[in-house]
Amino acid sequence: MSQPRVGIVVRTKNRSWFLRRALNDIAAQDYSAWRAVVVNDGGDPAAVEAVLAGLPSDISRRVDVLHNEHPHGRSAAANEGLRAVNTEFVVLHDDDDLWTPTFLSETVRWLDEHDDDVGVMARTEIVYEVQRGDGYVAVDRAAFWPQLSAITYSDLLQVNRAVPICFLYRRAIHDEVGFYREDLHAVEDWDFYLRLTLRHHIALLDGPPLAFWMQRASASGDDGNSMFVLAGEHEKYDKMVRDEALRAYVAAHGPGLPLYLTHFIQEEVERQLHARHSLASLVVSQLRRWRYRRRSR
Repeated sequence: MSQPRVGIVVRTKNRSWFLRRALNDIAAQDYSAWRAVVVNDGGDPAAVEAVLAGLPSDISRRVDVLHNEHPHGRSAAANEGLRAVNTEFVVLHDDDDLWTPTFLSETVRWLDEHDDDVGVMARTEIVYEVQRGDGYVAVDRAAFWPQLSAITYSDLLQVNRAVPICFLYRRAIHDEVGFYREDLHAVEDWDFYLRLTLRHHIALLDGPPLAFWMQRASASGDDGNSMFVLAGEHEKYDKMVRDEALRAYVAAHGPGLPLYLTHFIQEEVERQLHARHSLASLVVSQLRRWRYRRRSR
């Protein structure tokens, strides 16, 4: 095995079926210079160890495991895994997401050829899956932000346009911008991307999707994924991050611009709604006149 250049962090909790699938997904990569660490965040240790014991020996010896007796949270689990790997590149491979077999080879090649890029995000596809027996099967697919042509700070200000499974980046950047915020129990990746793109460039690897964001709208409990199970948490922490940034701006520059923009945006929305209503009323009025003229002939 080559000296590991990529550290893969797998967060999991009481999801043996997904964990087994994720580790098999990693093992199927055509790039071999990796090492993985599984962060079991408060789940049953015996179940995780059983999954690891079922792996081929040449794979299991490249996988370390950290067991948290009690849950530390999504961000803390990510940070624990990142601190446990000492590699040039890192990526979060949550236990329910997947890659194509060439994900690592193509993203590593990109960063080797583009020294100015702090990381690279691959095109991503959403895969909708439902339970069948003891596991899950894909039933539909959709492109994730297919119109995206670059990773920009301005786009990320609106909404998160990436998921961890698609992002390979240089581990050393954590020494500069810090790790994932452990007081955020959702949107921790979005907050990290904002801090990162404020100072550095993240590349978009165009072409066919190399990462798959698996979604299960009907799943609940341990099998649920954060997109649905933590929907309320996403909204809560999204507002928290935005409010902190606004207050920091006002503390440094005063409230003038935010005060103006909040009123201007409200007036502009009301103006456009009124214009649309007036246009609709005009169309209806013209239609009625046309019908009246036809009946009068």
